[in-house]
Amino acid sequence: EVQLVESGGGLVQPGGSLRLSCAASGFTFSTHVMTWVRQAPGKAVEWVSSVNSAGSTSYAGSVKGRFTISRDNAKNTLYLQMNSLKVEDTAVYSCATAGTRGQGTQVTVSS
Repeated sequence: EVQLVESGGGLVQPGGSLRLSCAASGFTFSTHVMTWVRQAPGKAVEWVSSVNSAGSTSYAGSVKGRFTISRDNAKNTLYLQMNSLKVEDTAVYSCATAGTRGQGTQVTVSS
């Protein structure tokens, strides 16, 4: 059974940073494309970033240059380093793969 557990969210001021983690189990982590998505209140799920098994990355235009996705295959863990956070980054952030999405971690950017 695929399991994805996110952590690292919280309240941060605009311009601040957070690092999210996603602990994965139940599948061969190293061979899967891993993705971060987010959902703000009242809005649809938005794709944020993905990293493939070779380490190639892609980003939504709204986060490019501010967020960095990475993976540690030895630890079966996905990361999202978020810098220069904006109020509009406020959302529940989830990791996803193989048709499964974790429950997410809340990120709130507010002064």
